[in-house]
Amino acid sequence: MYRQQVAFIITVLMVLDGLAVIVSGYGAMHLRRIAGGGVWFMEDYLLVGIILFVMFANNFVMGVMGLYSDKRHHSILPVIKRLTGSVIVVFACLGVALYTLKLFDIPRGFLAGFALLVLAGTVMNRVVLDIILDRIHCNGFSARRILIVGSGERAEKAHEALMEQKSWGHKVIGLINPDNGGVQGLPAVPLLGSMSDFFQVITEQGVDEVVFALNPEFGQDIKAYLDVCEKMGVSYKIIPAMYNPSSTYRLSVEHIQGIPTLTRELNGINATGLLYKRIVDYVFGIAGFCMLCLMYPFVATAIKLDSPGPVFFKQKRVGRNGRIFNIYKFRTMHVDAEERKRELEAGNEMNGFMFKMQNDPRITRVGRFLRRTSLDEFPQFINVIKGEMSLVGTRPPTLDEVRQYEPWHRRRISMKPGITGLWQVSGRNSINDFNQVVKLDLQYIDQWRFLNDLKIIVLTLWVVMKRKGAI
Repeated sequence: MYRQQVAFIITVLMVLDGLAVIVSGYGAMHLRRIAGGGVWFMEDYLLVGIILFVMFANNFVMGVMGLYSDKRHHSILPVIKRLTGSVIVVFACLGVALYTLKLFDIPRGFLAGFALLVLAGTVMNRVVLDIILDRIHCNGFSARRILIVGSGERAEKAHEALMEQKSWGHKVIGLINPDNGGVQGLPAVPLLGSMSDFFQVITEQGVDEVVFALNPEFGQDIKAYLDVCEKMGVSYKIIPAMYNPSSTYRLSVEHIQGIPTLTRELNGINATGLLYKRIVDYVFGIAGFCMLCLMYPFVATAIKLDSPGPVFFKQKRVGRNGRIFNIYKFRTMHVDAEERKRELEAGNEMNGFMFKMQNDPRITRVGRFLRRTSLDEFPQFINVIKGEMSLVGTRPPTLDEVRQYEPWHRRRISMKPGITGLWQVSGRNSINDFNQVVKLDLQYIDQWRFLNDLKIIVLTLWVVMKRKGAI
């Protein structure tokens, strides 16, 4: 029932957002016409095309940014922040599309007004919908009466989660503390008794659903209590014993041919996020590859004239979960660089398994320029198109590095490596500690968000333009 209710509300919200885009498009055109003295005109097919582009792109980006999830917010401010980011991304993509199609006569005032109206409309949708849901559920109409069975941090987390989503229709009526002789309840939640009172509470309190938030140390078999719920037609949810409230890892239920399984996600990105990330990688990968083709004749000529050897540098690297692939870069070192590496180990400026040297004598003159401008990285767009790398990710380690890893280091290869990443924009050449590099990579993995990738891309462009070291 809960899932169907949430799915219905999210569908309504998506439809309302689509209507907001349509109204905003025609409203922006009308306002632009008034501001221009009634002389500006846009073909209907062009206006409809722009509105449809914004409508579908808006729903897609909002989905990526979690604006169509079942999580509710006590404050509208974080929602406005995400909506603003979504609108910026959508209209930036629209600008690129208009430029590509050579539609240069679309007034910027119209686009700016369109964006502001879309933002205002989508914010208003959420404010009004929240008010309506609060009025419906907080007055008791259609509210699901929930009983929490548990104690300690698990019960607190369950209560907090339910309160965050109460406008979906939750009403926590009380708590049963399973601890023998326990009298401690939760703030603003009445203590209704112990496990011996379970049947009586279910019978007298009109419970619609029970949330079992029991500690792993709970000694009794809960099957008897589940049987009571089933016989009385009361639904229930169970927080699994392996759930750790203080852990950043996520647990989710997935079905394999109808068999329920408990999945522990070891990074901050799920299958849907991977799909979105792959789409962005492919689009930017094609664009980067086109730029690579344009610059290749000039860079290749400079490399060949500067030193003997191939144009491209190819080396085996370790990808996601240990997959081996060949990484491509423009060659920036002399051909005997690997042989000379051992004699230069004493000058290694990194604490750990990586090798870095500020004035590395193996780097050619052209190579220094390519590294300083990060042009040597462009061949990696080939790896991105092939699916071996991502635009943003962790640093791709060498085979020698991975052989020396401690167990906790290996989690940094649980995602695809990237051309750029958090550690590159957090300090560039100023980070000399390998463990710090790993911690930044793990922070990126655990806190992955689509918006974070966009921020890293922008920061990468900034640090490259400021020439704060090679990626």
